Amino acid sequence: MQLTSDIVPFLSAEDDSKRLTTVKISKSLLINKLNFINFQNDTILMHLKHKKFSNIIACDVSPKPCTDDRLECTWAGTDDIHNHRESYRFQNLVFSDGHKQFVITPQLIRMDDQTVCFQLTDSCFEAQIQTDTRHHCNGIDIKLIQNSAVFSGTLTEFGPENLIVDISYKPPQSFQWIDFQSPASIIIHDKNEIVYSGQCRISSQSNGQRTRTYNLRPVHQQTRRFKPKEYRSTRQRLSPSPDITFRHPITRKIISLKIHDLSGLGFSVIAADASSGLLPGLTISDLSVSFSNTFTIRCRAQIIYKKSLDNGSEKKQTQYGFTILDMDIQDHIKLLSLLYQAEDPHTYMCKDIDLEELWNFFFETGFIYPEKYAHIEANKTTIKQTYEKIYTRHPGIARHFINQENGRILAHMATIRFYPNTWLIHHHASRKSESPLAGLTVLNQIGRFINDSHNLYSIHMDYLICYYRPDNKFPHRVFGGAQTRIDHPKGCSIDTFSYLHYDKAENSHLALPQGWQLTQSTDDELAELENFYENASGGLMLDAIGLKPNGCDFTELSKAYQKAGLKRKYCIFSLKKDNRLTAVLSINISDIGLNLSDLTSSANVIILDPEELTKDILYASLSTLDSNFEQDQIPLLIYPETYAESHSIKVEKKYNLWVLNTQFTDNYFKFLNKMLRCIRY
Repeated sequence: MQLTSDIVPFLSAEDDSKRLTTVKISKSLLINKLNFINFQNDTILMHLKHKKFSNIIACDVSPKPCTDDRLECTWAGTDDIHNHRESYRFQNLVFSDGHKQFVITPQLIRMDDQTVCFQLTDSCFEAQIQTDTRHHCNGIDIKLIQNSAVFSGTLTEFGPENLIVDISYKPPQSFQWIDFQSPASIIIHDKNEIVYSGQCRISSQSNGQRTRTYNLRPVHQQTRRFKPKEYRSTRQRLSPSPDITFRHPITRKIISLKIHDLSGLGFSVIAADASSGLLPGLTISDLSVSFSNTFTIRCRAQIIYKKSLDNGSEKKQTQYGFTILDMDIQDHIKLLSLLYQAEDPHTYMCKDIDLEELWNFFFETGFIYPEKYAHIEANKTTIKQTYEKIYTRHPGIARHFINQENGRILAHMATIRFYPNTWLIHHHASRKSESPLAGLTVLNQIGRFINDSHNLYSIHMDYLICYYRPDNKFPHRVFGGAQTRIDHPKGCSIDTFSYLHYDKAENSHLALPQGWQLTQSTDDELAELENFYENASGGLMLDAIGLKPNGCDFTELSKAYQKAGLKRKYCIFSLKKDNRLTAVLSINISDIGLNLSDLTSSANVIILDPEELTKDILYASLSTLDSNFEQDQIPLLIYPETYAESHSIKVEKKYNLWVLNTQFTDNYFKFLNKMLRCIRY
């Protein structure tokens, strides 16, 4: 039983006519609704008004099956009703069917300690309330925080405009600590999960010694979950519009609404104020999006804004914006594929590809040029098998984008999750003579994928990397131009490597001289590497490729590769002379040809002391590790790139390693959009 004066809106067709628009309903419909409440084992609210004073109490009663004009109810969890029966008189009954509220004023026949009996009359009204609809709550724990004081309590009623809570204090706390003039913060728990937190104003309270009821009004109509972005995901309106369905985490009611517009990272819906139960800041742990009953995807989402709409009618509507917090990888592929196709029917994401056509495309565009083919020809059967796994089984670690017309690939670009929190962009090629803009289209498409994905935990996209040759004009213009435009080494950086192949057979006789050791790297040694790199570059390379102290755990990523039928292993070694660090070697083990320049199955060497480290000692250290590689010719990347020339090492080419921190995507897209406009027009 709860006191409702100043706390719960007292619904009466007589006293509250200014706040109610009432529509009379038939007695038969009323009986059907009461029987539905019984069927659901639910309760209705009975208001009792004090005979001498104006205060009102609300009691939950459970209706029994009803067949005629007689309605019998039992008390629901009210132990002290006998103390109030003589002092209070019956006022009315109020219940909701989840969409509308109803007020009935039957004739009271009998009220005792076990039951209440009524004679139903024709005076039943559907109440269209001008304020928010409230829902009774059970078992919802809350925390009220104000000025560093934390009070525990329970949420008893929930509405988008009002939260009714019962608060208790524990000495030395006091209700005097709660200041009506200052905002407070409320945290609502559902079991062990926080479903809502936000600021509120305290509008009223009841009196009580150890427990008091407070009416809290949320302050903000908008909440921020992610850093605001200038370049947001493109919102699209699909026809037919998808539906969302979820169980409200507080009211436990099933909510089903039409999506108004949709992107890869969020959507909006339009709902009536009185029945939505939606509140900015509310988190929904399991929400389903259904596309015309053809397929359904699930996600974790949060309401981030509420906006009133003026549609010219008396019926008020509100638009609510949702952001997607996380989603299964395969579900996200389905969602983005649909959205991208809706915008450009010739651009596909993770589409099943005719592999023969793909290989023909690679050769015809010169992406596989004679020198590159010479390195991969011996392993062509294995490489074909690897690409079948990536392009037909659609593992969560890889994405590919193609522009295609009449079954003919015009442009292609791919990305793969190669480090725990880093994706590698590679395989960019196009048939320029047939479609000059197709290459730009897939470049823009992969940019959209980045924008639609990097905030999702399941994607693990803190960094993007790309290897490109400095003399390759197009990637130099795109990636080099982005680095210049961002102009912040912790936002985007470029480091140059010398690239060559290490021959196992030629160096098998080499051994490390006395005083030299090659051991697995420790955090102290990686901290020393970090100090060296900060002075040499100050960029993002070590963060992106997992060479920081207490760095990335590859266990989860290795399992993801294994699930796809692929392999991924990463080892870090320190080369020392008399315990002085001279170089750090990182060994990338993956399937041959995963990247056709074999940058994904290579040895990376970062040299801290180039004067101490000779070519023979470097190659002797590699000889110790080369059994990790299947291939006889091991791709070798050396940093800094000046080392190879100063030590008379023949370099085949140079590669720039471009790294983008995804927190700086706005700057990247600002540059990219400007560049694409210049090229197109």
